[in-house]
Amino acid sequence: MLWVKAFHIIFMVCWFAGLFYLPRLFVNHAMADDAATRAQLTQMEQKLYRFVTPFMVFTVGFGIWLTSYNWEYFLGSTWYLIKIGLVALLIAYHFACGHHVKRLSENQSSHSHIYFRWFNEFPVLILFGVVILVIVRPF
Repeated sequence: MLWVKAFHIIFMVCWFAGLFYLPRLFVNHAMADDAATRAQLTQMEQKLYRFVTPFMVFTVGFGIWLTSYNWEYFLGSTWYLIKIGLVALLIAYHFACGHHVKRLSENQSSHSHIYFRWFNEFPVLILFGVVILVIVRPF
C-alpha cells in the first residue's frame, strides 16, 4: 500500500506542477503582441497539456487503488467525500485548461491576462483544501 500511496503523491505533484505553469503560459499568451511569440506559446501550451494529462489519469487511478483498500471507511468519511469533490473540480479545471489551450491556439480567446492571472490561482486553493483534508481530517 505504501508504494501505491507514494506513486499517488508523485503523480499528484507532477499534475499540480503542470496546472500551476500552464495558466501562467496563458497569461503570457494573452499579453503577447507578435505572432511569433504567440505561436511559440501555443506550442508550449499544447505540449505541456499533453504531458500533464497522463499525470491526472495516474493520480486518479492510484487514488482509486488506495481507496479500494478500505471502501467502507473512505466512502463513509466526510473529509474524503469533500476531497473527492475538490478533485472533481480540479479535473474540471484541467479540462477547462484544455479548452483554453484550444481557444488560444485558434486566436479565439477573448480573455485578458488579468482573467488568466485569477484563473491561475484556482489550483492553489484546491491544493490547500485537499492537503488539509487529508492531513488534518477535520470532519
